[in-house]
Amino acid sequence: MVLSPSVAGQVAVAGYGLPVVESSEFIELGAELGIVFLLFFLGLEFNLDRLLDSWERITRAGTIDLGINFGVGLVLGFALFRDPLAAFLVAGIVYISSSAIITKSLIDLGWIANDEANPMLGTLVFEDLFIAVYLTIAAALVTGGSDLGAAATSVGVALSFIVALLLLARYGTPWFERALQTTSNEFTVVRAVGITVFISGLALAIGVSEAVAAFFIGMAFAPTTHTHKLERLLEPLRDTFAAVFFFWIGVETDPRLFAGVAELVVAAIVVTTPTKILSGYLSGRAYALTPRRSMRVGLGMVTRGEFSLIIAAVALTGAGASLSTELANAVYSFTVAYVLLMSILGTMLMQYSAPFEAFATARFGAE
Repeated sequence: MVLSPSVAGQVAVAGYGLPVVESSEFIELGAELGIVFLLFFLGLEFNLDRLLDSWERITRAGTIDLGINFGVGLVLGFALFRDPLAAFLVAGIVYISSSAIITKSLIDLGWIANDEANPMLGTLVFEDLFIAVYLTIAAALVTGGSDLGAAATSVGVALSFIVALLLLARYGTPWFERALQTTSNEFTVVRAVGITVFISGLALAIGVSEAVAAFFIGMAFAPTTHTHKLERLLEPLRDTFAAVFFFWIGVETDPRLFAGVAELVVAAIVVTTPTKILSGYLSGRAYALTPRRSMRVGLGMVTRGEFSLIIAAVALTGAGASLSTELANAVYSFTVAYVLLMSILGTMLMQYSAPFEAFATARFGAE
């Protein structure tokens, strides 16, 4: 953010300007690859058999999360912007947690192997599947909204592709096993990356989230005998491009926009932080976790990130059409500030979860 055009481009120190980094095709592509590799690793940890075995609990936890946070988001969005379409967009913005940031935090904190990871990953899967359909509907509404037939077709294509990915993850494992049958580490990396990026790019081209596609490809690789080798060889790539992703968020963030929406952002944080903690806690209990681990689930789901920014970008495409230019810019500025603060707050809550865990244990007991 310091090196972005909105900060470094406007600041001179002792007569010298700071170096300015502008978002480029290289940075944007690197950021998308960061999301792809983070969700690919999530899929490696969450294979399809595990997903199907837990689908009832995933649906229960995801429904709790959707009902509480999307519903609150609709009310909040209308209260803040007094516009039905803006309310629909804000509902998605405050509902969707950040798969990329949460997955990275789970790995860094060592929670990925703990019981609380299951409801968190399950809820993220539910959210990503829901948001794939939501983004299609939102884009149709923002860009005109009158062609319901085209919107329905787009949703149908997206759902069909998701079903195809599920079938690939379920029945394509033998092919993925043969694809990695090589004694060369270089071939292993190139083949795994090539398959993942190609299918993720195909998903993006037809309107499906590349993150959702990468997740399913990871699940397809998970049952193979090469999982641990893939984790070892691709971990540097994941961490490198994850860093590019967070760098891109900083470059794209203009803190000068925050002043005009500061009160709206504070109101949203005050309202939506407790609702995410509550829905996460209830999701943990739906998985029969202890109050302590359920509290970890709630704290871990607070972070918002990449999908909220994508929704904000969709809002900008409607400026001057379905949304006034002023309203579209306000929703975008609100989202950027909200995501920035919630990403910091969410990761801090995960790192310093001990007092909240102690409260849950004291209030609700150890069991």
